[in-house]
Amino acid sequence: MIPASFTSIQIGKDPDFDAWFTVFFLENHIDPFAYPTKVSTIEQIEFMVYPENNERFYPCSDKMFDAIMSRKYPNLLKEKYKKVYDKVIQLVDDVIDSDYDRQFLKSLIKIKYDHEIETGLLIPSRLEKRLYKIFLSRTHIENPYFDEKKRENSRVKRLLTSETFQKVLNQINGSIENIDNLSLYELREKIKEIEFHRLLSLLSAPNLWRCENYKTPALSQIKTIFDTRITGNGLARLTALIHTPKRKILWLVDESGAVVVDIFIARFLADLGHIVILAVKETPFFKKISLTDTRTDPTLAKALENAHFIHEKTISKNKLVQRLKQNENIYVISDGTQEILNLLLTSTTFSRIFKEVDCVISRGREQKNRLINTHFQFTRDIINISEEKEELSVTYKPRHPDFINFSHTDLEEKANKIIDQMKSAKSRNMTVMFYSGIIGSIPGKIDVAKEIMGLFIQDLNQLSADLFIINPSRYYELGMDADDLMYMWEIVQTSGYIDIWRFQTADDITDSFALMNKKVPPEWIGKDSTYSTGCTKEMRIAQEVQKKNPEMQLIGPSLDKFMRRNEYGVGSMYDQRLADI
Repeated sequence: MIPASFTSIQIGKDPDFDAWFTVFFLENHIDPFAYPTKVSTIEQIEFMVYPENNERFYPCSDKMFDAIMSRKYPNLLKEKYKKVYDKVIQLVDDVIDSDYDRQFLKSLIKIKYDHEIETGLLIPSRLEKRLYKIFLSRTHIENPYFDEKKRENSRVKRLLTSETFQKVLNQINGSIENIDNLSLYELREKIKEIEFHRLLSLLSAPNLWRCENYKTPALSQIKTIFDTRITGNGLARLTALIHTPKRKILWLVDESGAVVVDIFIARFLADLGHIVILAVKETPFFKKISLTDTRTDPTLAKALENAHFIHEKTISKNKLVQRLKQNENIYVISDGTQEILNLLLTSTTFSRIFKEVDCVISRGREQKNRLINTHFQFTRDIINISEEKEELSVTYKPRHPDFINFSHTDLEEKANKIIDQMKSAKSRNMTVMFYSGIIGSIPGKIDVAKEIMGLFIQDLNQLSADLFIINPSRYYELGMDADDLMYMWEIVQTSGYIDIWRFQTADDITDSFALMNKKVPPEWIGKDSTYSTGCTKEMRIAQEVQKKNPEMQLIGPSLDKFMRRNEYGVGSMYDQRLADI
C-alpha cells in the first residue's frame, strides 16, 4: 500500500524505496558524498536545518517530495516540469533575435528536457537550473534579463520617490483610532506600524513595475494598495520588530522590482536600529537579483551605496561577528547559488549568517515552498512574505524548540567568567596554565578525549603546588560547535593572564590511559595536539600572545610539527580534510 506521505518513512526498511531515495539525491546532484566540493556537509546543513531521527534534508516542498517518491509520475510533477520548460522557452523568445539560433536553442533544450524528465526524479528547480545553464553556455549571455530588471527597478524607484507616493504614505486620514487617548510614545509606535504595513502592501502589487507603459499611480490607486489585506500568522511577528530591541535579520530578496521595495523596508528597519542582511544570488538567474545586478544596475547601486558587502564565501565565525559589530545596519551577501533557494548548495558564509541572525525573512511563494511548506524545522525563526491573489500573506514558522544557540554575547560572557577565575588565581599568587589538547579531532571520541584530559589535569594538579589549570573540556556544552568554542577560547587566550600554555603530547595521552589502567587504543596511539585542528589554531594564537608577553612559557610538541591541520570542516570539530577519509 502506498502511504499518503513519504516524509515520515525511515530508511532501512524497504530496500527498493531506499534505492529510489538514494538515486533521488544523486540525480539532483545534492548528495554530499558524491559531490563533496559542491554540496554542503551535514554539519553545515545543521547550521540551518535542525535534524530529527537522522533524516536527510531535501530542498523542495513535502508535496513535491511525495510526488517524486511515489514513482507514479503524477500530474503535479508533469505540470511543474512543463512550467519550467515554458519558462526557459520564453527566455529564448525574449532574448534571441536570430530565427536559426532561436530554433536551434529550442530544439536543444527540448532534447535535454525530454532526457532529464524521463525518470521523474528531478526536483523542478534543479531541472530549471540545468536548462538555464544550457542557454547560458550556448549564448554566452551572462545576464539575459538585465535590461528588463533594470527597467522594473527604475519604475519602483520612481514610484517610491514620487511626490504622490510620499504624500499618500504620510497621510493619516483616520488610520489611527482613539488618537486623542494615545500618549506621544504610543502614537509614535502606531505611526511606525502604519508606515511599515503600507510599505509591505506594495509587495502585493507587482503590476506596478511590470507594466511596460508605466505611469506614476494616482493617489486613489496608491491608497487602494495601502488598504491591501495582509493575512497569515506571521504579521504579528513581523510587526513586533518595530517594538523590539536591535535584531539581526537575514532577508532573502526575491525578483526585480520587488527588490527595491525590499531595500526600502530594510532601510526602515535599519533606522529602527536593526541589522538587515540582504541575500542575493551569486550569479544572474532569470529575474532574481544577483551580486552582478547590485553593481551594474544604477538603481540598485544607488540604493545600496551605503551598504556593507561581505564577499567572502567562507568567512569564519570570529570575522563574521566582528563584521556585524561594525557601525553598519545594512549588509549584502550572496547565498552562493544560481537557483531559487537550495540550502544544500549555499556558501559557508550564508550558512553561518543564517545561524547567527535572530530571524530569516524570505520573499515569494517559491521560497515559501522550501521553508514553510515543508515538515523540516530550522535553527532560526522563518517568516515568509508572499503575494497571494491580490492579498499579502505573511507566514511564520518558529525555530525548532530543541535548537541550542550560543550568541556571541553568550560566548563572550562565558569567556569573561573564565577570565575572572584566572584573575582570582593570579591574586592568590597562583600560576595559571592553559592546557590545549584533542577534544573533537578524532570523530566520535569526544567523551574519551574529555576523560583523558580531565584525568591528566587532575594528576598534574596533585603533583604541583599553587597551579591553576584551565581545562577546556570542562567548558564544552551540548550544542557548541567548533566555531563557538574557538570564538570563546580566543577571548580567554588573548586576555594576558596565561603564565604557561601547555599543549598535549603523546606521552600525556599514554599517561592518561595508564591512570585508567587501560592500554592505549589504536586510534590514540601516537596522537598529540598537533593532530588537533583547534590546537593548531591555538598554537598560532599562542605565538602571537608570546610576542606581547615573552615571559609566557610554551610547553609541548615543537612548533614545526603543527602543520597537518588547517581549517575545520564547517560546523565540525575535526579538520575538513578528515571528512574525506
